[in-house]
Amino acid sequence: MAELTAAAGSGSEANTAGNPTDVAMAYLQDEKTDGDLANLNLGELDLTTDEFILDEVDIHIQANLEDDLVKEALKTGVDLRQYSKQVESELQRIEQASIKDYIKESQNIALLHNQITACDSILERMEGMLSGFQSDLSSISSEIQTLQQQSVSMNVRLKNRQAVRSHLSQLVDELVVPGAMISTILDSPVTEQEFLEQLHELNNKINFAKELSFRETLACSDIQDIVDRLKLKAVSKIREFILQKIYSFRKPMTNYQIPQNTLLKYRFFYQFLLANERTVAKEIRDEYVDTMSKIYYSYFKSYSGRLLKVQYEEVADKDDLMGVEDTAKKGFFSKPSLKSRNTIFTLGQRGAILSPAELEGPILVPHTAQRGDSRYPYETLFRSQHYALLDNGCREFLFLSDFFMVTGNSALDLFNSIMGKTLSMFLKSMSTYVSDCYDSIAVFLCIHIILRFRAITAKRNIPALDKYWEAVLELLWPRFELILEMNIHSIRHTDPQKLGVLDTRPHYITRRYAEFSSAIVSINQTFPNERTNALLGQLQVEVENFVLKMAAEFPSRRDQLIFLINNYDMMLSVLMERAADDSKEVEGFQQLLLARTQEFIEEILSPPFGGMIAFVKEAEALMEKGQLDRLKNEEARITQLVRGFSSTWKQSVESMSQDVMRSFTNFKNGTSIIQGALTQLIQYYHGFHKVLNQPTFRSLAVRSELINLHHLMVEVKKHKPNF
Repeated sequence: MAELTAAAGSGSEANTAGNPTDVAMAYLQDEKTDGDLANLNLGELDLTTDEFILDEVDIHIQANLEDDLVKEALKTGVDLRQYSKQVESELQRIEQASIKDYIKESQNIALLHNQITACDSILERMEGMLSGFQSDLSSISSEIQTLQQQSVSMNVRLKNRQAVRSHLSQLVDELVVPGAMISTILDSPVTEQEFLEQLHELNNKINFAKELSFRETLACSDIQDIVDRLKLKAVSKIREFILQKIYSFRKPMTNYQIPQNTLLKYRFFYQFLLANERTVAKEIRDEYVDTMSKIYYSYFKSYSGRLLKVQYEEVADKDDLMGVEDTAKKGFFSKPSLKSRNTIFTLGQRGAILSPAELEGPILVPHTAQRGDSRYPYETLFRSQHYALLDNGCREFLFLSDFFMVTGNSALDLFNSIMGKTLSMFLKSMSTYVSDCYDSIAVFLCIHIILRFRAITAKRNIPALDKYWEAVLELLWPRFELILEMNIHSIRHTDPQKLGVLDTRPHYITRRYAEFSSAIVSINQTFPNERTNALLGQLQVEVENFVLKMAAEFPSRRDQLIFLINNYDMMLSVLMERAADDSKEVEGFQQLLLARTQEFIEEILSPPFGGMIAFVKEAEALMEKGQLDRLKNEEARITQLVRGFSSTWKQSVESMSQDVMRSFTNFKNGTSIIQGALTQLIQYYHGFHKVLNQPTFRSLAVRSELINLHHLMVEVKKHKPNF
């Protein structure tokens, strides 16, 4: 059908468009022409011509031999000439049939040809329209591109103008000095918020003018004069205001913290002066330093002097040492003195000053204390004085750092220029007091007050008083160690024969030691100091030696043991009341008390039961060696021991209990000793039973008189004292 269409379109459209038969005949004519050409080509294939290339013929033959029909014809042995004619006739027949089909369909072919022609015409018109559209679109695209370029160019110009406008407007705004600023700076009081706001603006204009002058901007000269005059006026008003506030500090009974807080509200004033008029800023700073230095010095000098008037009148002196004989007279109706109460060695309620509530409590008001006739130990006055210093010092350091805008060493130098005179006065006064102080507990409490105050300032991040704390500690530590060494020396050189009548009760020197040692140990727990622990160790050794020297003055070993036990028990009780149970002092005296108690139990059991005890020890030693038979001739001795114990043990136990309770001041300790003695007695009697149950003594008739051990334990419990 495609070939038919092509043939139909190849003729003249004017001649054949309306006649279908002519169209078909034209097509057949073309087909015939094509057949002639094919025959012509076959005719030209002359195998006898000289131009024929044999190689090509060979290739052509080989290609035809590969054809399936040719292969089949060769196989069947068909005559090729005959076969060729047969094919040709078949082709002619098919050609005739095809022509008839074409003629038969000529109407349809003609109709199709006309439709195709119409379509070509329509498509041609559409092609023209599309070409026009393409041309228009090309024109529009070029116009859009032109508009885009123009838009980019306009956008760049707009941005440039905006940038220039912002810079110019900022420059103009900074250069223009509004009338409101001039009137506010000239007429408004410095305390008004509007003045502070305009001062900020003026400061910005001054800085901007300086910046423009470095760039040599000509417009800067237009405003320089008025800005300078406004600056001078602002500086003058600010100077007058700040100096008035500083001078108000000097009025009597003035709470200087109120004007300080006012100055902090206007801290920008000093910043403005520092940036624009350093001479005036230095004048104000120097005036403040001079004023506050005098105020603090006057206040603390007066306060310290008034505090000393409420101190205890009687204080420790160089004779109030631990090893000095207690010769203070006591009257029945007289008020006991400080020395007679041994308060210089006793902590009592003095340690409460280290509690957080009292350590940071309100300071003492001297005139109130004087009206109430109250008196305080030195450490209470010391705490009040130094807490006032800490509180004022921290506040002053923060004010200086904030208002004068100083940090680091500059802040410390400025603080020292104000507080230095006051701190030197404190150190001088303290040095005078410490050089003549013999109250070691007061000095030690002052040391720990300073240690805690130093921790407080460190927590507040205020380094201003760090050097002062160190200077105070350098004064107090050597004095405390000196007083402690003096007490050690006094005990070491104490003569027991000069201490009056001997008594088995706890000695007042050991009581002094116990109170003093427990006080120092309890205070030292929070901030341990190895030097203090070492000195306490030396003191303990000297006290132990002193107790042994005193015990040696008693003629009997029994009295010696009673004296030792009473003193060890008293010292241990006092130490355990304040110090930790695992402290070195407590452990040492526990071991000494246990050893002496065991020895005393043996001592009191010896008179009534010594014979039995000696026999049990001797028999047990021989039993270990297997030589118990050496005692089989001791029947009379054993009989005497058995009957003697049975007849006298109750009276002996009763007498022993009463004697022990009279000998020891601590009922609890006496009870413990009685229990230990009775337990030891039962153990010895149990050993006596074991010895007599040995084969050597089983035949003794006196064994039947032995007291039943369980019965003995029941009876012994009846003699157990209850307190």
